[in-house]
Amino acid sequence: MKIILDGMGGDNAPEAVVDGAIDAAKEIAEEIVITGPQDMLEHELRSRGYRGSQISVVNAEEVITNDEAPVKAIRTKKDSTIAVGLRMVRDGEGDVFISAGSTGALLAGGTLILGRVKGIERPTLATVYPVIGNEPSLLTDTGANAECRPGNLLEFGLMGSIYMEKVLGRVNPSVGLVNLGTESHKGTPLTKEAYQLLSESNLNFIGNVETRELQNAVCDVIVTDGFTGNAIIKLTEGIGLMVLRELKKRFLGTTKAKMGALLLKDQLMTLKTEFDYKEYGGAPILGVRRPLLKMHGSSDRLAVKQTILKSIPYVEQDVVGTIERAIQEEKERQQEHQDA
Repeated sequence: MKIILDGMGGDNAPEAVVDGAIDAAKEIAEEIVITGPQDMLEHELRSRGYRGSQISVVNAEEVITNDEAPVKAIRTKKDSTIAVGLRMVRDGEGDVFISAGSTGALLAGGTLILGRVKGIERPTLATVYPVIGNEPSLLTDTGANAECRPGNLLEFGLMGSIYMEKVLGRVNPSVGLVNLGTESHKGTPLTKEAYQLLSESNLNFIGNVETRELQNAVCDVIVTDGFTGNAIIKLTEGIGLMVLRELKKRFLGTTKAKMGALLLKDQLMTLKTEFDYKEYGGAPILGVRRPLLKMHGSSDRLAVKQTILKSIPYVEQDVVGTIERAIQEEKERQQEHQDA
């Protein structure tokens, strides 16, 4: 397997990307290829004492920034680290592409260069959602599609369920639809119709879920539109950082508090880990024809390493192929239901 990594994506590139690749290479046998300015990246590797052949560099001189119009950037910056990496995966020169760069460019490039899975109207950005004291959930969509149709939410549920089962090892994952209340008649026209479609599907759909229950492991896959999902993930991240900051401040404020912090050190570290996105790897962009992972823009070496490790089952379990087959089966089931 060959893992393609954007060497210039994110706030901490290229240092964190190179460090993460080196850390991951110590634990896996797969080949890692970093796209970016060859001289710079090879210097970064050498300066860290890396002399192996498991990590290599493919030259790409351009970088797409967050300020650029995504579609235009993908079409005009053909020598960008993102475009080069996506073409390598499309052409069979790599098995998965990973980047902490522009989300818009990755979504545009995933659609324009890799193409959509047959039967999928809109790819989705699926993000691991931290759950305190339990295994994390998967929240989708988290920003790829601000406005959705009911059928899109059904697709998000199908794709998210497959990813949870194949990559994160959740058997028969439960699926919940974000809504104002748990009753089936509540919500907007979008959520009411999506509820009906999800109920009629073969998914393990548990019904509507309220946002206050998301932190309690109410379901494995949380389905919503991209506008709502993006607000949920950013609010959760902000609250998590605030809680950790306040705990640190209060536990380190006095000698007595420091003694208490020592006694609770393991519990605090567990809490920090459960809140930390770095531990979970990147967010898959589901619905495109090749494996694609988006890392947080501020990813450090741990986040890069963890995303590389998570990309392996993404490829090995044929998540993309399973999604395509599941979507076709669902379309056929819907047609049979309509004909009946």
